[in-house]
Amino acid sequence: MPGFGLTLGFTLFYLSLIVLIPLSTIFIRSVTLGPQHFIDVGFSERAIASYRLSFGAAAAAAAVNSLFGLLIAWVLVRYDFPLKRLVSAMVDLPFALPTAVAGIALTAIYANNGWLGQYLEPAGIKVAYTPLGVVVALVFVGLPFVVRSVEPVLADLGHDVEEAAASLGAGRILTFTRVILPAIGPALLTGFALAFARGVGEYGSVIFIAGNMPYVSEVSPLLIVTQLEQYDYAGATAIASVMLIASFLLLLLINLIQIWSRNRMTA
Repeated sequence: MPGFGLTLGFTLFYLSLIVLIPLSTIFIRSVTLGPQHFIDVGFSERAIASYRLSFGAAAAAAAVNSLFGLLIAWVLVRYDFPLKRLVSAMVDLPFALPTAVAGIALTAIYANNGWLGQYLEPAGIKVAYTPLGVVVALVFVGLPFVVRSVEPVLADLGHDVEEAAASLGAGRILTFTRVILPAIGPALLTGFALAFARGVGEYGSVIFIAGNMPYVSEVSPLLIVTQLEQYDYAGATAIASVMLIASFLLLLLINLIQIWSRNRMTA
């Protein structure tokens, strides 16, 4: 590998070309609106409703995936069973499946005449064309991030840690909460952050099952596309700027929590 100076220079150049320059154009374009127009567009009632749904659904889906993703990772690491490799491959399926296909499939399953929807709706649980459908779609696309983040950490942890805790008289619950969970906590939080980030910007799998009703089930990426279809490029960049700043602050907060948890473990 080349020296630090050349490597760092190439890294900064590549990141600027791929990430920083495209993102900076969003802010540059939104500046042309003026402060008042930016606030009127970026913080309109419709935009705020879409932010609430996008960030709320992404957080809820990431929380669900954190719980069940940890369970799936635990089973894949700790147990051997028939068709284990097939189950592991199924975890990665949302990575390979086009999101539009996932959205169509989920809508067909959870619609009022779908395989599951025909039984859920009479029970008062309506999934398709509601905010709940958005959460379901985001759970689908975000699950692999949690599983693949936690799985290698669990594999490195080994059984000897659990056996040592058991030899000291700790039960299963105490071993998990005091030994295993602190060790996998940073990785679990990383999976949560990745699933959350994917969910905030998800478009393809959501638009089919959401129903896309303004103020009810319209996500922010769809509102941006709507603005673009109306040739309101400045308005679209205003909404995108608000989402970008909010996402950055939330991810920064998650990273700070990760650093705090790592420092607490090493202290």
